[in-house]
Amino acid sequence: MSLWSTYRSLTPKTRALFGVGVMAWATIGLWTTPQVESALGMQASKDEQEALDRQLAVRISRVGGEEKGDGAH
Repeated sequence: MSLWSTYRSLTPKTRALFGVGVMAWATIGLWTTPQVESALGMQASKDEQEALDRQLAVRISRVGGEEKGDGAH
């Protein structure tokens, strides 16, 4: 039996509890990640974090087109 068919054979209440459990596990992971990174010495330095923020920053540029400053349109 495949994983999907096994999941589908669970009762709706069990599937709901399983979903809530997965979401709780993910939430706990997101909350504890900074502490775990610090404990393992894997936390980014200030310079590394600033470089990453610059790389991930959204860049917006204007694409050419007509100017609509004269109000004639």
